[in-house]
Amino acid sequence: MRKSKKTVALIAHDGKKAEMIAFIKDNLEFFKAFDLVATATTGKHVQMTGLKVKRYLSGPLGGDAQIAALVATGKCQAVIFMRDPLGMHPHDPDISSLLRICDVHDVPLATNPSTAQLIVKGLAKNLLQKNGAS
Repeated sequence: MRKSKKTVALIAHDGKKAEMIAFIKDNLEFFKAFDLVATATTGKHVQMTGLKVKRYLSGPLGGDAQIAALVATGKCQAVIFMRDPLGMHPHDPDISSLLRICDVHDVPLATNPSTAQLIVKGLAKNLLQKNGAS
């Protein structure tokens, strides 16, 4: 019986999508080891890197809430959310809920490239340890 892969969620505000895609391309081999989920437009961009990704609704239409539900039910083990902290977002309540749900369920959450890189390094190390390498 095949062990299911861990799931990583990818979300990026419009002004941060290019930054997200550059980050993914820099860590492409890492992302191949995970099931990926994303909000609609972010997922469309991620698919252009050649990765498979399950796309949910756009953030403003409920995608952030859908991903929060995955976190809350244990179906998502990390979230990388390249947010634009200076922008106004009509779906701020959904964004805040996602961030809170990650905290409540102790799920790693990155909101910028520096913390995203730390999550990548930590999860990659964890994968190596589980596969018997050191």
